[in-house]
Amino acid sequence: MTTAASAGEDRLADDNVDASAPRRRHLVRRILIGIVVAIFAVWLVLFVTKGRFLKHPFERIVGGMVHRQVSVGGDFQLYFAPFQIKFYAERLRISNPDWATKPDLFAADRIDTRIAPLPLIFGHRRLYWLDLANGAVDLEWNTAHDRNTWTFSEEKGGKPFELPRIDRATVAGTLVRYRDPRMRLLTDLDVDTIRSTAARIGQAVGVRGGGTIRSTPFTVSARLLSPDATVNRGKNELVATMRAAGNAVDVSGTLPSLADIEGVPLSVRARGRDLSTLLGIIDVVLPRTRDYRLHAQLVKSGDEYRFSRVIGVAGATDLAGRLTITNGARLHLDSQLATRSLDIIDAAPFIGFNPDTVAEKGVTAAAAETGAATARLLPDAALPVETMRRFDADLKWTIQGVKSRRIPISDVDLTLDLTNGKLTLSPLTFAMARGNVSADAVFDTRPRPSDVRYDIRLAPTPLGRLLAGWGVAEAGTSGTVRGRIQLAGRGDTIHDSLSTARGRIAFVLPAGTLWTRNAELAELDVGTFVQKMFSGELKEPVRINCGLIGFTVRSGVAAADPVLIDTSKNVVLGRGGFSFRTEAIDLAFRADSKRFSLFSGQSPVGIKGTFSAPSLQVVTPQLLTRAGAGLGLAVLATPVAGLLAFIDPGDAKAAACGPVLAGKTAAAQRTTKGNPRTDVGNGQAAPTKRKKFLGIF
Repeated sequence: MTTAASAGEDRLADDNVDASAPRRRHLVRRILIGIVVAIFAVWLVLFVTKGRFLKHPFERIVGGMVHRQVSVGGDFQLYFAPFQIKFYAERLRISNPDWATKPDLFAADRIDTRIAPLPLIFGHRRLYWLDLANGAVDLEWNTAHDRNTWTFSEEKGGKPFELPRIDRATVAGTLVRYRDPRMRLLTDLDVDTIRSTAARIGQAVGVRGGGTIRSTPFTVSARLLSPDATVNRGKNELVATMRAAGNAVDVSGTLPSLADIEGVPLSVRARGRDLSTLLGIIDVVLPRTRDYRLHAQLVKSGDEYRFSRVIGVAGATDLAGRLTITNGARLHLDSQLATRSLDIIDAAPFIGFNPDTVAEKGVTAAAAETGAATARLLPDAALPVETMRRFDADLKWTIQGVKSRRIPISDVDLTLDLTNGKLTLSPLTFAMARGNVSADAVFDTRPRPSDVRYDIRLAPTPLGRLLAGWGVAEAGTSGTVRGRIQLAGRGDTIHDSLSTARGRIAFVLPAGTLWTRNAELAELDVGTFVQKMFSGELKEPVRINCGLIGFTVRSGVAAADPVLIDTSKNVVLGRGGFSFRTEAIDLAFRADSKRFSLFSGQSPVGIKGTFSAPSLQVVTPQLLTRAGAGLGLAVLATPVAGLLAFIDPGDAKAAACGPVLAGKTAAAQRTTKGNPRTDVGNGQAAPTKRKKFLGIF
């Protein structure tokens, strides 16, 4: 009984299932029909109304998505036509963040486009065609350089706008503005009309414009060589040329996006008449150069602009190395350069000379250009004090050889540091005539006027090769020279710093040999000189026991302290000095023989004039006086008596070489017997009480 009842219930349930299935299918059909009708109704409403009633919802929804104010000032259409989404807007604008200097990130007179609906469902954007008229884009960084206008997010690191795929397009009258406060860069660009079909533009797109960088005007022209890939969010092959302050810079590379060069290797070529004008655009001081051509690879990484594989020439000097510019709170340059051959003319700007003037007219004319008085050599070019305080720099520069007519220089190694207006060259080393020079120089612009210090050290150097450029042959000369220059002064030019300098200059001559001709010429021992000349012994070496050419510098005036050279035959003494203020020279050298000589003038050889035009006075008033006395004796007595005026008794006192080789002052000099020397002066500027020295004492 129970079993029969259960079977009946099962049959009743099956009948109910069979009856409900058609109802469910009917309901599904009705729902589907309703959806289709609703979609058609929406399509019909949108098609009839062109979707103009969606204008304000569009502004509100899109504005919320990009965190900006979006507005349409003219006609608006958004509908299916028939299966593509048509979007049309007049005077569309998307606002900038409040911190931007322009109100709108984007504005256009007209946008007319067709959008593929299915890719949009899956997060992809594809435009079948786009007609954009008179668009304007404003791309800006904020002052802190942590936000920009094209990143649609209120938070740092938001996602930037990405271009959709565009099959066909006509873009005309486009303007792009870019502003970077940290670089103090502002540029406005005009983009050529872009026409594309089948997702291909087919030709390069040109960009022209200009702007200012750190108050310097510039122009730019660029071409997008791969516009098809750019439209499809692929590679962006860009070639651009910028011109500013007489310089031209070519940049080429492949960018991930048109507004992003981060981490992208770019090829950079620069050329112009003066490299200092190029770096001067970013307030970096560089000595003036001649025509230059440089090539490098640039990679931007955060605040760093890294120029690697630098190679090129400036004037007749080759350059290679690297440069990193950090655009942080303070501009900082870190560079390393290597040069095979440096033309000495290209080194002229390091002391303030115009290299072109040096090459064409000489050093004196170049000095005059700096404001120096007539016939002066020391430049009056002022240190760029204010600019030196705006940036910091480190430089390591090695130079294999220097092209110079007079002094052979090689193996230059220079280290430069500029920090907060204090410029330090330390160490600066180089080889000169088989000797080594080591120097330190400090230009501290923080005190007013600048505190300047020089310390130059010369290792033992062969005299013959050092003076070969002035006509002294190396053969027969084995003497060497070593020395040191220590000066400290105040001033914003090299001339001013030396005009106020105090310190000491000392060059020591250890034992060696020198041509007889040189020693005899200084002594004016006419009898011995002529005898050797006619006997063919002109190049017989004369031994130098020791020598010291020393000067004490006070208030820019250097006084001999002492000049003392002891040779096997005589003792050479010097008096006088020179002035860094007026560049006047007033030196007198006298050689006293250690042995008897019949024909001896015993008169000083004078060096007069200026740094730029020194002159040698062999016939001095003392010699003329002695010649007059001899003539008088010859008239009053006999002709043989006239020779008495030229007799040197040979009583010169030999020098103790210890104080000489130690470079000590005149007060410390002694004879070989240990007695103080009374013939070397006292280190004062005036050689006599009756004659003013250099017209200033």
